[in-house]
Amino acid sequence: MQHLDHNAAKFVRAIVQRDAESRRSELAELAATINDWVAAIEGARRHGVLPILYSWLISNGAPIPADAMEFAQSEFERNTFHCMANAAELLEVLGDFESAGIAAMPFKGVVLSSSAYGDIKARAAGDLDVLIYYRDLQQATAILKQRNYELRTETLDDGSPEAEHYFEFHFERPEDGMVLELRWKLELNQPRYRYDVGMDWVWPKRRTARLAGAEVPNLDAVSALLVLCMHGSKHAWSRLMWIVDVAKLLESEPGLDWKRAEEEAMKVGLERCLGLGVLLAHGVAGAEVPAQVLRRFEGDRSIRKLAKFFERHIVEDPGRIPEGWIPYNFRILGRRDRAAVLLSPAFLRPSARDRATVKLPKALEPLYYLIRPFRMMLDRTGR
Repeated sequence: MQHLDHNAAKFVRAIVQRDAESRRSELAELAATINDWVAAIEGARRHGVLPILYSWLISNGAPIPADAMEFAQSEFERNTFHCMANAAELLEVLGDFESAGIAAMPFKGVVLSSSAYGDIKARAAGDLDVLIYYRDLQQATAILKQRNYELRTETLDDGSPEAEHYFEFHFERPEDGMVLELRWKLELNQPRYRYDVGMDWVWPKRRTARLAGAEVPNLDAVSALLVLCMHGSKHAWSRLMWIVDVAKLLESEPGLDWKRAEEEAMKVGLERCLGLGVLLAHGVAGAEVPAQVLRRFEGDRSIRKLAKFFERHIVEDPGRIPEGWIPYNFRILGRRDRAAVLLSPAFLRPSARDRATVKLPKALEPLYYLIRPFRMMLDRTGR
């Protein structure tokens, strides 16, 4: 992702904070320091926060160049159209699934926009994400193909995914560019994430959201929080929107059951992802979090350091992975999962990369079992 200059990055980060409206004069002064507004608007678009930026520009009458304002308006209108198209398509797909007896749980996207942001236009539009039971995969695939979607995921002859540890089907519709991802399991670091975080986890606790005048299934508050923290952590919090998602959810759920959230996170190995996501929502977007909850999350030194790292780099250097002896993908695993990974045969077994790193004669090949742990600590990809 292209980097923003310092002033533009500082402004984009400032407008997503919860108290942005009460700091109008401060933000106006900051806006006056931006030399390239088109680049700033493009940066906000890439980070998924252009609707927030545009709303601020409109409500505050910021004196920006006419061409930049025209660009912001066109991007906002494009996103609005995309959001409305996504909502209409999602309602039709869910209706087709319901008629076929397929239970389906939409998540993120326009459902999150409606339930947490309060407006489907207030969040950047993306793909449609729908969680189903694996048993319904073939029938759901057939329905989507009838809707002119093309399956872009490689499959075996029986229709199952070609990759053993792959839990989604990616569909695209060429006629309008609509993208839908059908999932039957939510994962953190495949194939090591061993929990079945799927429909059995979310469906019994479901609630509903109002979307374009219709009621649709929606994740309960705790599940939604954990899913957002999992997703952001998996992608190294490389978009500001993912932090804002967590902050908006917390704002919309002032009575969140934090005890249950922390207990549920422990059950499914997401306690570190939860802590990281909440610390970022608080530090970057100003989300209100109970003091005792913050203290508990800040008590994990590794997570506290990761949060500070992403706070520094999220806007000006997005996608940067924390350095260190321990790979990032390992650091965000829960306690039990870290131990399970270290003791697993797959982790301890030497790989082609180990052999390529150090060339040993055949007689000394058993030494690769000693070399591998050190090589893994130096290799931040965790492979």
